[in-house]
Amino acid sequence: MNIVLTEIEGCFILEPRVFNDGRGYFYESYNKNTFKAVTGLDVNFVQDNQSFSSKGVLRGLHYQIGDAAQAKLVRVVQGAVIDVAVDLRRGSATFGKHVAVELSADNKRQLFVPRGFAHGFVVLSDEAEFAYKCDNFYSKEHERGVIYNDAQLNIDWKFAGADLLVSEKDAILPALADAEY
Repeated sequence: MNIVLTEIEGCFILEPRVFNDGRGYFYESYNKNTFKAVTGLDVNFVQDNQSFSSKGVLRGLHYQIGDAAQAKLVRVVQGAVIDVAVDLRRGSATFGKHVAVELSADNKRQLFVPRGFAHGFVVLSDEAEFAYKCDNFYSKEHERGVIYNDAQLNIDWKFAGADLLVSEKDAILPALADAEY
């Protein structure tokens, strides 16, 4: 497994070793020992989630606060997305900065999103299946978000605003300046 560092400390891309032959391919998408060896992190993932979305669907930017904060290891099983992680760590030199990376079934890349980050993605392909591991359980009372089109974040979602499909809940999230984190 290859690790690609990003401009934001703690947030990185994982590129698995893929074995191809005439039958197709095989790769290990997660192994706790390998993850720890390449990242130096001993993360205990406790929940797996998966979603299915159509082209232009934007989910995010979501996070949980306090003792319910979550780290995530995200990947795409089918299709392609632009995946975004925004640094919300108080006192961080990169607070308010983001990492945006294309994740796809073809490139098999994964993004590790540490605790203290907001996370979201937009679907580039006709359809996408998105899967991720969390190191803490979902807690509705601790769930928070930041509006996806906050000018301060300046995220290029690769779609015009009118072409995005955003949930009612996500469309009314606060700006970074007004968010609780």
